[in-house]
Amino acid sequence: MAEHKLGSMDIEVQEKTFDGFMSFVSKTVVCILVLLVLMAIFII
Repeated sequence: MAEHKLGSMDIEVQEKTFDGFMSFVSKTVVCILVLLVLMAIFII
């Protein structure tokens, strides 16, 4: 078997996936908060 060298793996794809996921989650949270505020203003 080949020896594993710590820090030698290319993780560029994983970093891009994580960045995309975090962007999606952040935008979703903002949209939910805006929706809740609008519901509080217009429904109550």
